Amino acid sequence: MHIPLFLLFLFISNSFAATDTLPEGSSLSVEKTTDQLLSSNGDFSAGFFQVGDNAFCFAVCFTRSKRPTVLWMANRDFPVNGRGSLLSLWKDGNLVLTDAGGTVIWTTATLSSSQLHLNLRNDGNLVLQTSKRTVVWQSFDSPTDTLLPTQKLTERASLVSSRSVTNHSSGFYKLYFDNDNVLRLLYKGPNLSSVYWPESWRLPIDIGRSTYNVTKTAVLDSIGGFSSSDGYSFRSTDYPKKVYRRLKMDPDGNLRLYSFNEKSEMWDMTWQIIKQPCTVHGICGANSMCSEDHVTGRTCYCLKGFRVKDPNDWTRGCVPEFDPSHLSCESGVAVGFLHLGHTELYGYDWNVTRVSSLKECQNLCLQLCDKCQGVQFKFNEFSTYNCYPKTMVFNGRDPPNFDGELYLKLPKYVLRSSAEPRKHSPMKCPAVLSQQLKTFYHEPEKNSTLSFLVWFSFGIGVLELSTVCLVWFFLFRTSKSPDTADQQRHLVSATGFQRFDYAELKTATKGFREEVGRGAGGVVYKGTLYDNRVAAIKRLSEATQGEAEFLAEISTIGMLNHMNLIDMWGYCVEGKHRLLVYEYMEHGSLADNLLANALDWKKRFNVALGTARGLAYLHEECLEWILHCDVKPQNILLDSDFQPKVADFGLSKLLNRDDRGSGNSNFSRIRGTRGYMAPEWVYNLRITSKVDVYSYGIVVLEMVSGRSPMEIQSVENSRGIDQWRLVTWAKEKIKHAPTREFWIEEIIDPKLEGEYEVSQVEILVKVALQCVQDDMNERPSMSQVVEMLLSQAR
Repeated sequence: MHIPLFLLFLFISNSFAATDTLPEGSSLSVEKTTDQLLSSNGDFSAGFFQVGDNAFCFAVCFTRSKRPTVLWMANRDFPVNGRGSLLSLWKDGNLVLTDAGGTVIWTTATLSSSQLHLNLRNDGNLVLQTSKRTVVWQSFDSPTDTLLPTQKLTERASLVSSRSVTNHSSGFYKLYFDNDNVLRLLYKGPNLSSVYWPESWRLPIDIGRSTYNVTKTAVLDSIGGFSSSDGYSFRSTDYPKKVYRRLKMDPDGNLRLYSFNEKSEMWDMTWQIIKQPCTVHGICGANSMCSEDHVTGRTCYCLKGFRVKDPNDWTRGCVPEFDPSHLSCESGVAVGFLHLGHTELYGYDWNVTRVSSLKECQNLCLQLCDKCQGVQFKFNEFSTYNCYPKTMVFNGRDPPNFDGELYLKLPKYVLRSSAEPRKHSPMKCPAVLSQQLKTFYHEPEKNSTLSFLVWFSFGIGVLELSTVCLVWFFLFRTSKSPDTADQQRHLVSATGFQRFDYAELKTATKGFREEVGRGAGGVVYKGTLYDNRVAAIKRLSEATQGEAEFLAEISTIGMLNHMNLIDMWGYCVEGKHRLLVYEYMEHGSLADNLLANALDWKKRFNVALGTARGLAYLHEECLEWILHCDVKPQNILLDSDFQPKVADFGLSKLLNRDDRGSGNSNFSRIRGTRGYMAPEWVYNLRITSKVDVYSYGIVVLEMVSGRSPMEIQSVENSRGIDQWRLVTWAKEKIKHAPTREFWIEEIIDPKLEGEYEVSQVEILVKVALQCVQDDMNERPSMSQVVEMLLSQAR
C-alpha cells in the first residue's frame, strides 16, 4: 500500500516523543532517535533498532543493560530503510509499519471503531488497547526468540531463534508445542528438519511428560520457575531471587534462561536445556563433526576428503573434494572405509540390521551404492552387532563415552592421499553466523522530480525483468549441473522448505498406494518419511495447469504461518514430477466428517471459527493479499483435535495491497468449485477477497444444515414446485417461520438430534447469510466474521 504524500507529512508532523503511549493518528519515525516509547519504569523501550547497513526493525528492548537487549521484533525478516520509515497508529485502529515510499511491511490488522492507543507496559509488553484498557493486540501473543515472565508460550506462540548474534532474522531452531501436546525443540534447516529435544527415541511418558492436555501452555514466573502443561518444569540456579529474567531460544540451538545482574549490567546464564552442545542438530552442517573441549569449547571440522563450504557459516557444512559419483556402483572406482572410533552420526539411517561382523555391515553399505555414505557399527545386547547404513553424514559428534564406531565410505584414492585421519581447519561454531543484513537507500536528488521518475521507472523495469528471468530459469532449466542445482537449492533455502527426491517420496508412499484425497490439481497420498513423520503427499498432474498450481502453492505457502492453515514440509520438482509434502491431518476433510456425521455441534462451531481465523489471516495479516479462491469442505482439514486447517492453495492468487481498492486481480480464468463460487466469477466482475467470504458463507450453511449446495432443493409453495439454491432455501425457512426456535429446527442438521446451542446456530446462520450477499460490498470481511463468532464462542 502506498500512502499519499500529504499523509506522510501528516504522520511526520505528528511524530511522538519518548513517552509510554502512542495515540491514534501519531507515528514514530526511524530518522528521529527520540521517537520511541519508554515504559513508565524506564526499563523498556520500543523503537527502531538498527540490524544492518541502513536496515532497521521495530523492536522492544531492555534498556538497563550495557547494550540494549532486544526482546521482540515486529519485522525481523523484513527490515525497513533508515529514511522515510514509520510506525503509525492509524485512526481506524490499525498499527502499521511502513517502509520508505509507504509500502506496508507489517501490520496488526486491528481495525476498530473504538479509539485505541499503543502502550509499552512495565513488563515489556507492547499493548494496543482501548481507553477502557481492553487489549486488542499485544506483542506477548507473538514472541520472536524471547519469553518474558508471565508471557505465555502457546500453540500459536513459539520461540524461533535468530540467525546469529548479529543477524536477527529467523533462524533454524524452534521451541514449540508439537501435535502430541509435548514441548519440543526443532531444527528446521534449509533442506532438513528434525526434533532434537527430547530425544525422539524416548516416549513422553518415560520422561514424565503428558500428552493428555489441550491447553498447550507454558509460562516463566518472575522468580525463575518454568512450568508447562505437558508436565515439564525447571528452576533457575538463583531461584527464588526476584530479578529481571528472559528465556531465550539462542542461535546455537540451545534454550537458556538469563538473569539480569544489577552490578555488571549484564545477563548471567542461570539455566540451559542442552548440557552437551554438540547434541544440537545441524550446528556444524553436513559432512562435518562437532567436537567439545573444556578449554576451546565447541568446534566444527570437516571429515577427511571434505572441505568447508563457507568459513563464515558452518551450518552449511562441508563439500567433497572428490567426485561424489565415484561412490556409485557404476563408476568402477574402488571404495573403502575410514574408521572413526567413538564417533556418532545421529539419524538418517537407511535401516537397522543385526549382523555378525563388520564385513557384513560394510557389504550392506556397498550394495546400496551411492545411497549409503557410511555405516554406524555398534555392539548390541544379543551379543551381535547393529548395523546402521547412513544415507547422509549429518549431526556428527565424537563424544569419548560413545560406544559405537563410524566407518565412512570414501574412494580409496582419498583414503591413501594423507596419513592425517580427519581434522581440517577446526573453527569455533559460535562464529558461524556473523553476517549482517544489508539494505541500501538511494536518496533522489533534491528538486529533481523528472530524475526521480526516470530512475524509479528504470528500477521497476529491472525488477520485472529480473523476476521474469528467475521464473523462466526455475520453470524451464531442468539440467542437473552443479551450478544449476546450487541456484535451485538457494531458491529453496529462501522458503525454508525441504526438497525431496522423487524416489524418496515414492518409497515413502510405497509406490503411491494409499490415496487419501483427489482434486482437479492432483491426487493426495499418505506416506511415512524417513524420520517417521506421517505426511500427506500431493502428486500434481503433469499438465501445464498442474505445474502452474505447484508454483502458486509453493510461493504462497512460503509466506504463511498460522495455526488454522496447513503446514507444508517440503516439495519435489524433478523432471515432469511435481509433488508437495504436507503435515498429515488424522481426521481428514470437513466434507468427509460431515458425511460420516463425526462432528457434534461444538466441533462444527469451532471449525467455523477456526476457518474464519485462517482466512482472515490470508486476507489481512500477510505481507501480500492472498485469496484462496476455492474454499469448500474438501479443502478444510481437521487435525487430531478436530481443529481446522485451511488447505490447497493451488488456485490462490496473490494481490498486492495496492489492489485492495481497485480489485484489479487479473484472473485469467474462473476459479473455484460449482456451488461455492461467488457471483463475481459468473458475471465477470472484479475479484476481491469477498469471493472467499461468499464461499465461506456457503460452507457454514452446509455445516449448520447438513445439506450440500450441490443438491437441488425442491420446495413446494403457492407457485407449485420450484428449485432453490441452498441460500434461498435457508432464507425462505427464516422468512416463513413463526418463531426463531421454529426456523432453527427447520434448518438445523437433523443428524445432530437436537444437541446444539440455539444462540450459536443463530449467529452462524446470520453470519452465513451476510457472507452470501449477491452484492460484494454488503458482505463482511473475514476479520469481522471472526469478531461476530467470538461473541458466542465458549
